[in-house]
Amino acid sequence: MNQSTLSATPKRPALPAVLEVLHPITWFPPMWAFACGVVSSGAPILDQLLVVFAGILLAGPLMCGTSQVVNDWYDRHVDAINEPDRPIPSGRIPGNWGFYLSLIWTAVSLLLAYALGPWVFGASLVGMALAWAYSAPPLRLKGNGWWGNLAVGISYEGLAWVTGAAVMIGGAMPDWQILVLALLYSIGAHGIMTLNDFKAIEGDIKMNVRTLPVQLGVDRAAQLACVVMGLPQAIVIALLFSWDKPAHAIAVGVVLLIQVGLMVRFLADPRARATWFSGLGVSVYVTGMMISAFAVRALAG
Repeated sequence: MNQSTLSATPKRPALPAVLEVLHPITWFPPMWAFACGVVSSGAPILDQLLVVFAGILLAGPLMCGTSQVVNDWYDRHVDAINEPDRPIPSGRIPGNWGFYLSLIWTAVSLLLAYALGPWVFGASLVGMALAWAYSAPPLRLKGNGWWGNLAVGISYEGLAWVTGAAVMIGGAMPDWQILVLALLYSIGAHGIMTLNDFKAIEGDIKMNVRTLPVQLGVDRAAQLACVVMGLPQAIVIALLFSWDKPAHAIAVGVVLLIQVGLMVRFLADPRARATWFSGLGVSVYVTGMMISAFAVRALAG
């Protein structure tokens, strides 16, 4: 009995399990934000395609992938309650391999960032520090939804956007309009992160993870998420008008109105529709990001 059990337990994770713990579906937001930074820089893109591809690889599979592995490793006890079929709690990634993968992906990410230049390396150091601080003790920022969601928003949206712009202009500081847009969309991402917390309320309560649905209750957390998503976009619209980009401002306004329609349905049953709203609402949200990036590119031109 013991022999057969031991032989059935893998000594190393299989490649499908490694890919699963990297959560490829989560790579899109930082890759998209990096692309927004590339567009907003105003620099010729075709002249630097290799740098663009390397930056997208860094932002998505490497940096974001690292944050996902680290999160799954330090969340393995919560996942054993909420989602026991995940690779680490299920044993498909055995022993301490979740931790080893976290270290390996961290090292590879920083090596590529170093090769892309000092600005990218510095931003990647900040992003990596936030990735580990989000999940790992003693800080474990995700233990409080206010700080944890902010850390993810800054990493996934703001740092990726600013880095994309800086890479394209030779490592210089991007224009203030780019920095403002990156900050506003980072704040909006705080609300997006709250949507992810509705699916694990029971486990979070048992493990004392103080997400906003746990702290505020389902209805108030849902309302806050919608406000935090919508208000920064309203400010973006006002800024685009002030920058004499009315067509872009109107386009972002349409994007926001679509989200408001989705929010109304979401607020009627937040717990049941959080995943639905996250899938549709986020897709519309990031469309506004790219519209804004093209507006700033036109300013640079």
